[in-house]
Amino acid sequence: MKNKQRGISLVSLILVLAILGFVGMIAAQVFPTYTEFRSVKTAAEKAKTAGSTPAEIKASFDKSAEVNYITSIKGSDLVITREESGLEVSFAYEKKVHLFGPASLVMDYAGTTSKNGMPAANPAQ
Repeated sequence: MKNKQRGISLVSLILVLAILGFVGMIAAQVFPTYTEFRSVKTAAEKAKTAGSTPAEIKASFDKSAEVNYITSIKGSDLVITREESGLEVSFAYEKKVHLFGPASLVMDYAGTTSKNGMPAANPAQ
């Protein structure tokens, strides 16, 4: 009886490693944009509680943005609306990540402090 060899061939190993490398490269480029989005969301929530007028909220957001290295959005880009529960802060922005050659990845981020989770308006449009 001949024993059949089991395992992965060298070509298959190279192909799997190339795919994992490509996915890892994209993840390494996308992860910082997601952490910045989380920082923007946290700064918007802090700004909402720190200010009682739209100008105070925007100024508070700008201070948090400076400390947290937020570069994608400014206080002037926030949409502040008055709802039954008080002032609510919404934001939306687009982040473009260059991958290689002519290929880029565009991500749209949006958030709000409203309890219903729906942004008041889309400031990117």
